[in-house]
Amino acid sequence: MTISDVLMVIAVICIWSLLLVNVALIIAGYLYYIETENEADPEITGEYPVVTIMVPAHNEGVVISKTVESLLALDYPHDRYEIIVINDNSSDNSAELLGEIQRRNQQRNLIIINTDAVTGGKGKSNALNIGFARSRGELIAIYDADNTPERTALKYLVAEIINDSTLGAVIGKFRTRNRDATLLTRFINIETLSFQWMAQAGRWKLFKLCTIPGTNFIMRRSIVESIGGWDVKAIAEDTEISFRIYMMGYRIKFQPKSVTWEQEPQTVKVWFKQRTRWAKGNIYVIVKNLPLLFDRKAAKIRFDILYYVSIYFLLLISLVTSDVLLVLHAMGYVHTTIAGLSSFLWLLAIVLFVVGIFVTLTTEKGEMSLSNLWIIMLMYVSYCQLWMVVAAYGLYNYLKDVILKREAKWYKTERY
Repeated sequence: MTISDVLMVIAVICIWSLLLVNVALIIAGYLYYIETENEADPEITGEYPVVTIMVPAHNEGVVISKTVESLLALDYPHDRYEIIVINDNSSDNSAELLGEIQRRNQQRNLIIINTDAVTGGKGKSNALNIGFARSRGELIAIYDADNTPERTALKYLVAEIINDSTLGAVIGKFRTRNRDATLLTRFINIETLSFQWMAQAGRWKLFKLCTIPGTNFIMRRSIVESIGGWDVKAIAEDTEISFRIYMMGYRIKFQPKSVTWEQEPQTVKVWFKQRTRWAKGNIYVIVKNLPLLFDRKAAKIRFDILYYVSIYFLLLISLVTSDVLLVLHAMGYVHTTIAGLSSFLWLLAIVLFVVGIFVTLTTEKGEMSLSNLWIIMLMYVSYCQLWMVVAAYGLYNYLKDVILKREAKWYKTERY
């Protein structure tokens, strides 16, 4: 067996191992979907707890008004929740728009914090810490500035967390508000349904673990106080705080009936910038928490650590290795005796990918259509392949930040 054969075998084993893990998550997620569909909606018994909703925002004038208005319209007693918008070092008209909403809703508990380059401007984590210092709720909910949650979204999150003392946080589902804008947003819509909704559901079903997304989640105030707030060095502050909640012995539950709608990037340039930021942020979390693999207290979360390590390092290296070897074999520069087998497994992987995602779409009304089947196929050969570039560039930027010791800052996603 040649060196090329050995490398190809290792790459194929790694790729298929992760593929089968994701198949298992899809199956478990689908079973969880069936369970939640048959369950009654979660309800709040007794007095409604006081909730602080925090919205970190930086130059979000295009979308902030719609977000705040939707939060003011939540199906939750208005005297039992407050909204804190941290308008963080914005240079657009956000302050004027927020001031006008505040004047129109004087009876509501709406707090606007306007920071400048001295007091703020250091990223989402820092903005959340500023808002938390002004908060009074026993529960803390977070929504991004481009979100329009459904009226029941907050109530479902609260009902889950107050009825189970083992939960440190509860996360909801986010959907793509502008899914029909471009081909890219249709890809993103499918991605969020399969790799967010179904993967989260599967991880909860199998391991009673979830990772907090950046929006539509609630957590206990005592947790934020115990961990000293958000890590200002973390770009992926949601993933980072998830691991700290795990280490405190709490669980994080996924409640898909809590839904928010968010705006997604409509151009590849904006999408690439957003996703490389996510990749860089998650790599920071991986490196920070890697020692937990050898910590007995972290036994319950080793799957998540290994999963992230596998996705951002092992899978990336394996995909690049297998693709390069197949190309070099076709060009005659190297010889591998298992090229035919690798090609067969690659085609089989595509079939599993398409079937798995199509099964996911059956759980959402209006998503299961023949046109989406073609979108999924196209997504595999285009959108998914771009992930390798995103992950590699995210790793490059992470290493550059470490070497140059750069501080975290806002990475603005363009709104429409």
